[in-house]
Amino acid sequence: MKKLLLGFLLFAFLVSCGNKKAKMNPFITITEMVDSVGQKADTLQEAEVEEELKPMEADELFDDFVFNYASDDVLQKQRTVFPLPYYNRDTPSKIEENFWKHDYLFAKQNYYTLLFDKEEDMDMVGDTTLTSVQVEWIFLKTRVMKRYYFEKKRGMWMLEAINLREMEKDENEDFVEFYTHFVTDSVYQSKHISHPLQFITIDPDDEFSILETTLDVEQWYAFRPIMPTDRLSNINYGQKNEDLSDTKILKVNGIGNGYSNIFYFRKRTKGWELYKYEDTSI
Repeated sequence: MKKLLLGFLLFAFLVSCGNKKAKMNPFITITEMVDSVGQKADTLQEAEVEEELKPMEADELFDDFVFNYASDDVLQKQRTVFPLPYYNRDTPSKIEENFWKHDYLFAKQNYYTLLFDKEEDMDMVGDTTLTSVQVEWIFLKTRVMKRYYFEKKRGMWMLEAINLREMEKDENEDFVEFYTHFVTDSVYQSKHISHPLQFITIDPDDEFSILETTLDVEQWYAFRPIMPTDRLSNINYGQKNEDLSDTKILKVNGIGNGYSNIFYFRKRTKGWELYKYEDTSI
């Protein structure tokens, strides 16, 4: 009787264990795992969509964009086409993203310069319809130009190529040669200043008024600011910078400091001369 009772209890225990195991449906478990992976995949896809490049407010005006581009490492990589075509004189190559070094352009300076042939061309700076702009470095001593090609596509500015080469005759070479001499030789400079020199500045008695007067050479040396001597930057919005032009305008803008100077040059029979100087710094 004891053996029969023990056998019955053992049978009941095994049945009980079997029922517990039957409740663990392996198909349900796998389905739950697949659903979990699917949810993670959906999350990753959503993240990728969020990371997709989109226009930003600074894209509307190129100047706003380029300062963001120059100072933000993440944005710079996002807005550079990789592998980036790079032309060193006649030698083409491509820069892969992992070899790219952040380029501050002129963001580490406290100023940048712009070149124009005519005063009306300066209005192009605020043009929001531009789709192609080049940022340039002009190295005065070597006469080498480094040009960055930016294109606006789908509402976003992108760097698409860089070109490094010697300046050509139709790219301000004549003026650059004069300017280099002008800013490094004070005797030469004195001989290439108009007499008298037109001077425009903010009225010291009324900061909302403009004062137009003239300076003689001695006064010019008292008022003259420091002018770039090693290289000039330029943003080409589409304005013509031709060697054949008889007038050149060099605009020096401060970066975050209210500095604003404009130098007006013209070509006469004796060569280039500075005929007007404008200082409206705040």
